[in-house]
Amino acid sequence: MKAGWFEKFGAAEDVIHVGEQPKPTVGVGQVLVKLAASGVNPSDVKKRAGAFPHLLDNGLVIPHSDGAGTVEAVGKGVSASRVGQRVWVYQAQYGRLLGTAAEYISLDANRAVALPDNTDFSIGACLGIPAMTAHRCVHADGDVRGKTLLVTGGAGRVGYYAIQWARMAGATVIATASNAVDKAMCLELGASQVVNHRQLDWAQQVLQATEGKKVDRVIDVEFGANLPEVLKCIATNGVIATYSSTQVQQPSIPFLDMMYMDLTLRMIIVYAMPETAKAQAIKDITAALEAETLRHRIAHIVPLDSLSQGHQLIEQGGFGGCVVISME
Repeated sequence: MKAGWFEKFGAAEDVIHVGEQPKPTVGVGQVLVKLAASGVNPSDVKKRAGAFPHLLDNGLVIPHSDGAGTVEAVGKGVSASRVGQRVWVYQAQYGRLLGTAAEYISLDANRAVALPDNTDFSIGACLGIPAMTAHRCVHADGDVRGKTLLVTGGAGRVGYYAIQWARMAGATVIATASNAVDKAMCLELGASQVVNHRQLDWAQQVLQATEGKKVDRVIDVEFGANLPEVLKCIATNGVIATYSSTQVQQPSIPFLDMMYMDLTLRMIIVYAMPETAKAQAIKDITAALEAETLRHRIAHIVPLDSLSQGHQLIEQGGFGGCVVISME
């Protein structure tokens, strides 16, 4: 099969290869999926750059955790009725070497989820990490109906879905964005107010937007960098749900300040989510796809031959939306 892979860490253009690799066989409890699309996420790029030094100890890596395609074969213990089913896959390269940047993947059947007929494979390749992370951020700590949520980086891959999940659940959403285009997008998604996180003391803008009432929860894209401002506008007993801290990778936490506010700090990554949380996210994603109530944004679609370009795009940033690798 045609696939992309790396055998050493480094810059995408230096270490990513595209060529032929053995087509995987389907094992017990698994499905063999003929992939149509593969999603590129920041975690994939970080792995290739060397974030996990022992990743290559047992051989080459075909990257990416997210993807979508059609079930071609099933292993023992899996219903034959799944053959021909359109699916989106997640957690495909977690704890294993062979991910979705290939024409085929064999993985546990429960990691391949039915994709409604009204949903493109390219969208299916964006659901695993962005949509599931956002769902967990919104729902991990109880009902948000009637609460006010602050979503930092509302136009980002996760923030984009978080605004929508929060609004669907009955929350009022304040978002942050750094330009007029992103601000307009956040408002279209359902945010009631949008403030500019590039401005000093942006927490004061949040409080102005809420008429002085502090927010109940924060869904945060840059925990270390944003924490000082977040603490100015989050309410006592509030929750900070964060999934990234790229700018300040080893943040210092003002323990006493946070303790006296009885704050909950929740750090989120899809791989470690409880299976019950994954199942609920999948249920809600499926319902939203079928009802066409969930909006999606794909910024770039590039062919498998240009896999290194897909990684470079994620590293360069400067755009909103997902990067998808097409197998066709």
